[in-house]
Amino acid sequence: MFGIREEVWKNINGFNTATEIYQQPELWLETLQIIQNNIEKIKGFFAGFQENKNTRIIFAGAGTSAYIGETLVPYLQRKYNYRFEAIPTTHIVTNPENYLEKDTTTIIISFGRSGNSPESMATFNLAEQLINDVHHIFITCNPDGEMAKTAKDKKNILLLLMPEKSNDKGFAMTSSLTCMMLAALLIFDIQNLENYSKQLVEIANIGKNILDNNHQNLSELLNSTPKRVTYLGSGSFYGLSKESALKLLELTRGKIIGYSESVLGFRHGPKSIVNDETLVFIFLSQDAYSRKYDIDLLREIYNDPGDHTVIAISANFENDLKEICDDLLYLPEEAAEIDNPILISMLYILYAQMFALLASVKSGIEPDNPNPGGIVNRVVKGVNIYPYGKTN
Repeated sequence: MFGIREEVWKNINGFNTATEIYQQPELWLETLQIIQNNIEKIKGFFAGFQENKNTRIIFAGAGTSAYIGETLVPYLQRKYNYRFEAIPTTHIVTNPENYLEKDTTTIIISFGRSGNSPESMATFNLAEQLINDVHHIFITCNPDGEMAKTAKDKKNILLLLMPEKSNDKGFAMTSSLTCMMLAALLIFDIQNLENYSKQLVEIANIGKNILDNNHQNLSELLNSTPKRVTYLGSGSFYGLSKESALKLLELTRGKIIGYSESVLGFRHGPKSIVNDETLVFIFLSQDAYSRKYDIDLLREIYNDPGDHTVIAISANFENDLKEICDDLLYLPEEAAEIDNPILISMLYILYAQMFALLASVKSGIEPDNPNPGGIVNRVVKGVNIYPYGKTN
């Protein structure tokens, strides 16, 4: 995997993470099958809700699980007539009345790899306490976690268990991320599963191609030993940029600083992060209008003085792009017909995951356990959850 033999991955304590990144294409097809197997349950769950702005749908999670929602919302908001929002559980738990509306019919879609995050369960309990008409969809990778246990025999909870292998054993969420993201996409387009069945076979093949053939390019970017890496994107790719930066930060234990920002927001101060040891990735939009802004910034950063490096990640090859970046990473030509930014996000994130993994190895960090001192844990620890009630 990624140019490194299995026994070496095991020796450097990176086998689980490498495997979990590499296995994703096959798990996407398994996720599709899970949704197909649960199609009647999903339709039954949504049968009581009218597709209108009076129904509020909140995507909730912490860390990577929160970024799933931030990636999904821009696309779903354009396509469906619900009121979609992405709100981290870490926001809801500390200030519930800022985010939970008592008299608004609400569906909270909670993501959880382990299903044991204290904030996820606290969000569920707060929603039950503060919202008159609340329903839940738990999308989790762990059949033995608290989310799965809580869902048992509760009529207002739809539980969707992801593929067994997506319950990542490594520290960082990788296959769990893309499987949960895909599941959430499919439940809103449940009428078009036949189209997705054909498209996801192609997506899986493209993903396999990326994983097999792009690690060398990414490894070469590490030869300059960047100390700061910035990911930029707009629309759904803004949430993706946050996840990409987090993955690098986690897997290198902060030895390489990962940062993210929106394309236009980068000029408003955050661009100060760029120095001679900075690598900048820009996720290019497929939308012709949005792409103009991406390319403007790509050209600007490339032409700025200094020894920084700027990389464009595009869904398709354009010769002109090669003139305004240090390197162009682009999807195989089979992706040219894919116009769904969530499916493209699932492919784009493979580059960021591979880069973070290779950066971890180059930094002398154990990918499966980058924080052996326990300062940061696979499942967050040390969170006190307090009973909520009005106090003077």
